[in-house]
Amino acid sequence: MMKKSGSLLGLALGIFSIFGAFIIEGGSIRALFIFSSLLIVLGGTFSAIIIGFGLDNFKKMFSLIKLAYFPPEFDTKKVVNIFIELAIKARREGLLSIEKDLHKFPYKFPQKMTKYAIDGLDPESLYNLAQLEIRTMQERHNSNIFIFTKMGGYAPTMGIIGTVMGLIMTLANAGADPNSLIRNIASAFIATLWGIFTANIIWLPIGDRLKKCHLEEKHMMEISLEGVITLLSGEIPSVMKARLIGMLPQSEQLERKSA
Repeated sequence: MMKKSGSLLGLALGIFSIFGAFIIEGGSIRALFIFSSLLIVLGGTFSAIIIGFGLDNFKKMFSLIKLAYFPPEFDTKKVVNIFIELAIKARREGLLSIEKDLHKFPYKFPQKMTKYAIDGLDPESLYNLAQLEIRTMQERHNSNIFIFTKMGGYAPTMGIIGTVMGLIMTLANAGADPNSLIRNIASAFIATLWGIFTANIIWLPIGDRLKKCHLEEKHMMEISLEGVITLLSGEIPSVMKARLIGMLPQSEQLERKSA
């Protein structure tokens, strides 16, 4: 819950800091919301994504935004505890006895890999199969992250395009009312503002959040694989416990030792 609220808090803080400072300095919030500037930045960025990645990936983008701000939580400590529990039971009653306990795993990957081990898959084949799944997941996640990284590059460029267009229109109307020209110049630079703002407060942070989600899921899968291999090799539970706890972050290792 803290991770999810932290992301939303960061977004709110970024919006408040940037727009709040503008208002404090005497600016009008209405002056920032010029439809043409927003259309150029957002429309241009979205069109570049559709051209480069296809319409299907563009549609998927909105579910990825939701995933970034409301990510699944991977409880690696719970996975470690379950593997230790299964190791104790397998040593006492045999590997086949733990099949009915696979539902205790909260994630599909350790369930599936442990089932392969129970069915008699040798450690090398099991390792290769798991690595293939991890590698495929990584390639899929990296392609999703790359979408937002590219958007973080497209958006400022679209903002510059909007600014250049606004300045061209201003110069084309040279000799008109000076106050009107000043307003047109200010409007032109708003496109750059939105391009930089969306890139650095929205798109690039979403890419970073997705990268963090990927690393957490990958860590859970690596711990699960180590647990299955250790279980299959028949190591005593205390050895499995030491190996799996060693893969946890340092703070969580200390918590486990104190418990």
